Amino acid sequence: MTEIQRGFRNKLDSYFDVSKEIAVSISVVGSANYDSCCFGVDEADKLSDEGYMVFYNQTASPKREIILKGSGANTAYSVNLSLLPSRICKLVFTVSIDGDGTMGQIQNLSVTLSQENNELKLNLAGNAFHHEKAVIAVECYKKDVWHLAAVASGFNGGLLALLNHYGGEEEVSGEIDNSTKEPSKVSLEKRLQTEAPQLVSLAKPLKVSLEKHKLTETIARVALVLDSSRSMTGRYRDGTVQEIVNRTVPLAVQFDDDGELDLWYYGLRAERMPSVNTGNYQHAVPQDLDKLMKSLGYGNNEPAVMKQVIDEYKGSKLPAYVIFITDGDVGSEKDIKKLLIDSSTEPIFWQFVGVGGSGYGVLERLDNMSGRYVDNANFFALDDFRRVDATDLYSRMLAEFPEWLKAVKRLNII
Repeated sequence: MTEIQRGFRNKLDSYFDVSKEIAVSISVVGSANYDSCCFGVDEADKLSDEGYMVFYNQTASPKREIILKGSGANTAYSVNLSLLPSRICKLVFTVSIDGDGTMGQIQNLSVTLSQENNELKLNLAGNAFHHEKAVIAVECYKKDVWHLAAVASGFNGGLLALLNHYGGEEEVSGEIDNSTKEPSKVSLEKRLQTEAPQLVSLAKPLKVSLEKHKLTETIARVALVLDSSRSMTGRYRDGTVQEIVNRTVPLAVQFDDDGELDLWYYGLRAERMPSVNTGNYQHAVPQDLDKLMKSLGYGNNEPAVMKQVIDEYKGSKLPAYVIFITDGDVGSEKDIKKLLIDSSTEPIFWQFVGVGGSGYGVLERLDNMSGRYVDNANFFALDDFRRVDATDLYSRMLAEFPEWLKAVKRLNII
């Protein structure tokens, strides 16, 4: 048996005869109700034939190339890749929770691929996840030959979010129910009007930028990283930082599968904060600012928070769009460059934004940085964040994200 880790990628024929049946077993130890599903998707990453969604309600694909045995926390698939039609380019094996609970509460999730005396095994503990309701465990994908990727990426919205992501539809009592689909893609303005009316004026400017950059159907994790060094005090007190949060929340509502914004503050140390959404965004900036700054050490240590962000999103199935706010005095050039190079093989895009500061150092030279697998970062600086037109701001924030998305999809990072 060979133990594999999250992020593992290799050719399947290094371990198995891909012309023969391969067994895929999935086991979850935890207190919730679990379901397993295999999505057979096309080169556009879409479930163009719902016969290739194999789960408890449809236990075999049309020609029995994929067969599900068992249910709940212990399932097994028999897979014959050589029999799949050419349009099926990837098999995605997932686990989701039916009802209450999160994947962060599991004791263990294991996935085993086996054939005769050969085994590959992925073991994951609950601390590999947080509030996710579903996990993309492993993928078998065809790129000239069949490969295996140990994705181990969470999906906050559960099985329905996965289904919507792959372009399928949920069937209830024999009829398609569209009312339960995530509404953020089609009615951002309406959702903000209902949940955060103070932000509704941002919906149209954001929509213009999304359409301009062809991002209206994009699903991504969204993170905001906020500099809490002493020199940022004025930006907190004059409302600039709260305005940054306000303008970022609609992006999270639009992009994220659960409409939440992941949030970090950093000084000399970094701390992951509770996620931000349309219900709590007005409290994302703590009232006791001095206490926060003191706890994080007043200075600025960008590598400390970058490491936490990378650990959060590495190996994710979804792209992560990270908005990184700083007022400058950026040091640690060698460490920042190394982290950007190391994370260039991960599904993480860094959008650095300078706010009324100086001394941005390495961030101003990103376009000339060599050694990266893909260009994964952009930077621009603003004198006054609050005075920038929303349409212009969103256009600048999203300018390089689409090209990065194309690159990481082409390279099969996501």
